[in-house]
Amino acid sequence: MLQKHVRAWTGRAARQLSTMASSATPSNTPMEDAIRAKITEALMPSRLEIFNDSSKHAHHKAMVGSTSRETHFRLVITSDAFKSKMQPARHRIVYTLLQEEMAKEGGIHALQLRTMTPEEEKRLKEREQQQQQQSSTNAAEAS
Repeated sequence: MLQKHVRAWTGRAARQLSTMASSATPSNTPMEDAIRAKITEALMPSRLEIFNDSSKHAHHKAMVGSTSRETHFRLVITSDAFKSKMQPARHRIVYTLLQEEMAKEGGIHALQLRTMTPEEEKRLKEREQQQQQQSSTNAAEAS
Protein backbone atom coordinates (compact mmCIF):
# COMPACT_ATOMS: atom_id res chain seq x y z
CA MET A 1 0.00 0.00 0.00
CA LEU A 2 2.79 2.38 0.93
CA GLN A 3 4.58 1.66 -2.36
CA LYS A 4 1.45 2.63 -4.30
CA HIS A 5 1.30 6.02 -2.54
CA VAL A 6 5.04 6.60 -3.00
CA ARG A 7 4.76 5.81 -6.71
CA ALA A 8 1.77 8.14 -7.07
CA TRP A 9 3.61 10.94 -5.26
CA THR A 10 6.80 10.34 -7.25
CA GLY A 11 4.83 10.45 -10.50
CA ARG A 12 3.14 13.73 -9.55
CA ALA A 13 6.48 15.24 -8.48
CA ALA A 14 8.11 14.19 -11.74
CA ARG A 15 5.24 15.70 -13.76
CA GLN A 16 5.48 18.92 -11.77
CA LEU A 17 9.24 19.10 -12.29
CA SER A 18 8.78 18.34 -15.97
CA THR A 19 6.15 21.07 -16.23
CA MET A 20 8.36 23.56 -14.40
CA ALA A 21 11.31 22.73 -16.65
CA SER A 22 9.23 23.01 -19.80
CA SER A 23 7.81 26.37 -18.76
CA ALA A 24 11.32 27.77 -18.36
CA THR A 25 12.30 26.97 -21.94
CA PRO A 26 9.86 26.74 -24.83
CA SER A 27 9.37 23.21 -26.11
CA ASN A 28 10.16 22.22 -29.67
CA THR A 29 7.20 19.84 -29.55
CA PRO A 30 4.33 21.65 -27.83
CA MET A 31 1.61 19.54 -29.46
CA GLU A 32 3.30 16.27 -28.50
CA ASP A 33 3.79 17.63 -24.97
CA ALA A 34 0.09 18.50 -24.74
CA ILE A 35 -0.91 15.05 -26.01
CA ARG A 36 1.39 13.35 -23.50
CA ALA A 37 0.19 15.48 -20.58
CA LYS A 38 -3.53 15.06 -21.26
CA ILE A 39 -3.41 11.34 -21.91
CA THR A 40 -1.12 10.66 -18.97
CA GLU A 41 -3.27 12.65 -16.57
CA ALA A 42 -6.61 11.24 -17.70
CA LEU A 43 -5.76 7.62 -18.57
CA MET A 44 -2.65 6.85 -16.49
CA PRO A 45 -1.31 4.57 -19.24
CA SER A 46 1.16 1.80 -18.55
CA ARG A 47 2.40 2.42 -22.10
CA LEU A 48 2.21 5.57 -24.17
CA GLU A 49 4.05 5.86 -27.44
CA ILE A 50 3.70 8.99 -29.54
CA PHE A 51 4.96 9.03 -33.10
CA ASN A 52 5.04 12.33 -34.97
CA ASP A 53 4.49 11.35 -38.61
CA SER A 54 4.02 14.93 -39.81
CA SER A 55 7.12 14.96 -42.00
CA LYS A 56 5.69 12.06 -44.02
CA HIS A 57 2.65 14.18 -44.89
CA ALA A 58 4.15 17.66 -45.30
CA HIS A 59 3.84 17.45 -49.11
CA HIS A 60 0.08 16.81 -49.02
CA LYS A 61 -2.13 19.48 -50.53
CA ALA A 62 -3.96 20.06 -47.23
CA MET A 63 -0.65 20.87 -45.54
CA VAL A 64 0.42 23.60 -47.98
CA GLY A 65 0.87 26.80 -46.01
CA SER A 66 0.80 25.08 -42.63
CA THR A 67 3.55 26.32 -40.35
CA SER A 68 3.03 23.53 -37.83
CA ARG A 69 5.41 20.60 -37.79
CA GLU A 70 3.07 18.65 -35.54
CA THR A 71 -0.04 17.68 -37.47
CA HIS A 72 0.00 13.89 -37.92
CA PHE A 73 0.37 11.53 -34.97
CA ARG A 74 0.26 7.81 -34.25
CA LEU A 75 -0.46 6.85 -30.65
CA VAL A 76 -0.13 3.51 -28.92
CA ILE A 77 -1.88 3.59 -25.55
CA THR A 78 -2.21 0.80 -23.00
CA SER A 79 -4.46 1.65 -20.08
CA ASP A 80 -6.77 0.02 -17.56
CA ALA A 81 -9.20 2.83 -18.41
CA PHE A 82 -10.02 0.95 -21.62
CA LYS A 83 -11.27 -2.19 -19.83
CA SER A 84 -14.73 -3.29 -20.95
CA LYS A 85 -14.80 -0.67 -23.73
CA MET A 86 -14.90 -1.42 -27.45
CA GLN A 87 -12.47 0.33 -29.80
CA PRO A 88 -14.91 3.08 -30.89
CA ALA A 89 -15.53 4.05 -27.24
CA ARG A 90 -11.79 4.06 -26.53
CA HIS A 91 -11.15 6.28 -29.52
CA ARG A 92 -13.94 8.66 -28.48
CA ILE A 93 -12.25 9.02 -25.08
CA VAL A 94 -8.95 10.01 -26.72
CA TYR A 95 -10.63 12.33 -29.24
CA THR A 96 -12.50 14.05 -26.42
CA LEU A 97 -9.25 14.53 -24.49
CA LEU A 98 -7.54 16.04 -27.54
CA GLN A 99 -10.53 18.03 -28.82
CA GLU A 100 -8.80 21.38 -28.27
CA GLU A 101 -5.62 20.29 -30.07
CA MET A 102 -7.63 19.01 -33.03
CA ALA A 103 -9.71 22.20 -33.34
CA LYS A 104 -6.73 24.53 -33.13
CA GLU A 105 -5.42 26.18 -36.33
CA GLY A 106 -2.24 24.26 -37.20
CA GLY A 107 -3.24 21.60 -34.68
CA ILE A 108 -3.70 17.88 -35.10
CA HIS A 109 -4.84 17.08 -38.64
CA ALA A 110 -4.65 13.26 -38.43
CA LEU A 111 -4.58 10.90 -35.48
CA GLN A 112 -4.02 7.15 -35.71
CA LEU A 113 -4.82 5.25 -32.51
CA ARG A 114 -3.94 1.83 -31.18
CA THR A 115 -5.63 1.37 -27.84
CA MET A 116 -5.50 -1.68 -25.60
CA THR A 117 -5.76 -2.90 -22.05
CA PRO A 118 -2.73 -4.38 -20.25
CA GLU A 119 -4.24 -7.86 -20.73
CA GLU A 120 -4.64 -7.30 -24.48
CA GLU A 121 -1.06 -6.05 -24.71
CA LYS A 122 0.18 -9.14 -22.86
CA ARG A 123 -1.71 -11.45 -25.25
CA LEU A 124 -0.34 -9.53 -28.22
CA LYS A 125 3.25 -9.89 -26.99
CA GLU A 126 2.74 -13.61 -26.36
CA ARG A 127 1.34 -14.04 -29.88
CA GLU A 128 4.29 -12.13 -31.38
CA GLN A 129 6.76 -14.32 -29.45
CA GLN A 130 5.05 -17.46 -30.68
CA GLN A 131 5.21 -16.19 -34.27
CA GLN A 132 8.90 -15.36 -33.86
CA GLN A 133 9.61 -18.83 -32.49
CA GLN A 134 7.65 -20.39 -35.34
CA SER A 135 9.61 -18.35 -37.90
CA SER A 136 12.91 -19.37 -36.31
CA THR A 137 11.85 -23.03 -36.32
CA ASN A 138 10.76 -22.84 -39.97
CA ALA A 139 14.02 -21.13 -40.98
CA ALA A 140 16.08 -23.77 -39.16
CA GLU A 141 14.13 -26.60 -40.82
CA ALA A 142 14.58 -25.02 -44.25
CA SER A 143 18.38 -24.89 -43.83
